[in-house]
Amino acid sequence: MVREARLDPEVEVLWEDFHAEVNVPSEQLRTWLLTRGSGEESFSPNPNLDLPQPGREILKVLNKRKVDLTPEDIEVMREAVERIRELMDAKPSRGNADDDWRHSLLDLGHDPLVER
Repeated sequence: MVREARLDPEVEVLWEDFHAEVNVPSEQLRTWLLTRGSGEESFSPNPNLDLPQPGREILKVLNKRKVDLTPEDIEVMREAVERIRELMDAKPSRGNADDDWRHSLLDLGHDPLVER
């Protein structure tokens, strides 16, 4: 019989909050980040074609099991939940700002067009 390691209750709640706020599947997030990573700024004299931050760390956490979380992963989850909630609370009125706002959320793995 395999016994699952017990996690701190705060980490359990954070895990649930993270997966509620990060509502984009990992493959969709990866595709989005690759698209963002191939934009104008990536074609500078020193291009960095890696996935943009913090989406790269969020993607790593999405691909982990809860029992495999590191302290760094827990911090990534905490920051992602906080930033997503801040952005959701600051929804702009319609216009170009709306696109920028949605793109900022998508960079964090949250699509505001997905119903909860």
